Order: sequence, then structure tokens, then C-alpha cells
Amino acid sequence: MTEELFREDAYAKECTAKVLGVDEVGVKLDRTVCYPMGGGQPGDTGTVTTVDGDEIRIVDTRKGEGPGDIVHVTENAVSQSLIGSQVIVRIDWERRYRLMRTHTCLHLLGAVIPAGVTGGSVREGSGRLDFDLPDNTLDKEHITAELNRLIAEDHRIITEWITDEELAAQPELVRTMSVKPPVGQGRVRLLHIASVDLQPCGGTHVASTGEVGTALVKKIEKKGKHNRRVNVVLVP
Repeated sequence: MTEELFREDAYAKECTAKVLGVDEVGVKLDRTVCYPMGGGQPGDTGTVTTVDGDEIRIVDTRKGEGPGDIVHVTENAVSQSLIGSQVIVRIDWERRYRLMRTHTCLHLLGAVIPAGVTGGSVREGSGRLDFDLPDNTLDKEHITAELNRLIAEDHRIITEWITDEELAAQPELVRTMSVKPPVGQGRVRLLHIASVDLQPCGGTHVASTGEVGTALVKKIEKKGKHNRRVNVVLVP
């Protein structure tokens, strides 16, 4: 298993690690700051630097086949001789930080629109959520104003952990309808935006809503009889 440093500290930009394995896809490490693609959020990109100073480009990070496995997808093939050696892993911080801001903004969007979430996508500086709503009664200007109000209030954001049993006893915490939080490992991670939102999420987020910056609802689309897609961008 790979120790997931990003779960506890989304602001960790680099770490030392030991190479556990190398294959045609990439590199497995004993610990990492790289977030693997999941929950609508893309995997991190970055570099792995060897003790000799050679820099290996990470073009994606994904979950492996085994429980807790993380694969750092490399741009080029990597030598098996790296197995067992120490390396330094660095993420593309500016890209990650934009993803953190966007992902947090989508949580605020879910707080503004009290409906079940049927899908979503996090991108650099933009994202979208799909809501289970029968009528297109959503107003772009109103949602934009509410989003920026919550951002300006600068609510503190922390992560918490609860047991699988505690989550089962509080089904109202789960907003996503198509994808359920992973259970079976004993505990589930919650994202808590003080006084605003509390729900399971394994992604990376900023420490307070004020870091999100100005948000704009760019478009609201009808994607089915009971599906409304709200597209949000962060204003530079």
C-alpha cells in the first residue's frame, strides 16, 4: 500500500519516497503527495527525482489494481534498477492548487443547490455538477451571488474521519446518487466546510473558502428529464 500523504495535508508539495515497483505503466512508491484520479478530480502530474539527479516526468496518477495501490504514470519507460531506491516526488503545484480551488467551489455549489448530485467533473479553474432536478428553475445570477457570498465569508475547511457504521447511520451525508463513498476499510473521510457543508470526499481542497476566489456560473444545461448541469468557472 502507498501512504497517502495528500489525505492529511493537501498543501504538501513534495516528499521523499522509496520505489516499490516499476512496470510498463509507471512507478509505485511507499508514500506520495500525488493524488490519484478519482471522484471527478484528475490525477496529479509532477516529477520523480532520483538520487543521481535524473528527473522522471509524471503525466498522471491513478489507483492501482490492489487496495491502496497508487501508480505514478511516467512519460517514458523507467528502469527496474530504481526499485528499492530513494527518490523525491514533487507535484505540479500550480495545477494542483487550481484543482483544489475548483473542487472546493463545487462543494459550495452543492450547498447552494439542495438536490441530489448525479455526476460531476473537476478541471483546472472550472468544473460542473449534475443535479437531480425535474424543472429548470435554477437562476445563474442567484447561484453566482450565493457562491461568492460563501466564498467571501471565508469559512474554515477541515477533514474528519468516521467509521463505516457511523456513515451508514447518517445516510443524509451522502449527496452523490451515482457514486457512493468507498467503504469496507473501516473508516470514511469527510470534508467539513464550517457551517456550510459536510459530506464524504477523498479529494484535495483549500483550507478556507476565501482561497477559492471569485466564481461564476457560466451555463446551466438540461441533460435529461431529471438532470440539470451547472457549469462553474473561477475568474482569474
